[in-house]
Amino acid sequence: MPALIEPDARLHGAFLQAHAEWGPGLHEDGFGIAPADDVDSPTGFAAWVARLARQATPDDGRHACTYRWIVEDGEILGGIALRHGDDDYVRWAGNVGYGIRPSARRRGLATWALRRILDEARTLGLQRLLIVCAVGNAASAKTIERAGGVFEGVQDAKFGPLRRYRVHL
Repeated sequence: MPALIEPDARLHGAFLQAHAEWGPGLHEDGFGIAPADDVDSPTGFAAWVARLARQATPDDGRHACTYRWIVEDGEILGGIALRHGDDDYVRWAGNVGYGIRPSARRRGLATWALRRILDEARTLGLQRLLIVCAVGNAASAKTIERAGGVFEGVQDAKFGPLRRYRVHL
């Protein structure tokens, strides 16, 4: 049975395995990896995990973000991020971002995690969320719709057109 947990520096090896499966780059949606993050070294990984924890209650005026990892039997299967604010980044990328490693896809994990992060959003008092996905990502569109997302339309974005959904909590 999977669990949705806070990022944990003790899972460095498991993260490296998942990261290698995605391939090089910073493309794991829901993990909050920035170009300056060193996720390969134990020290850099611990610093990155600490930064993710600080983002839940930032003191620098930026929007807050809650990160969770989807873990099962010590293996990281994916990640999901809940962005609490309404800044330019959220208006482009949405309040929720998630990614499932390739070998764990088609098991319903994204829908499962999205429903749980929506429960966290309710607890935080959020009432309406924007969730987006690439126009060609049919699996993600179905995930959002299964979690109650209502299609608003398509908007051009810097990396291509995005399907926009609203979830009312």
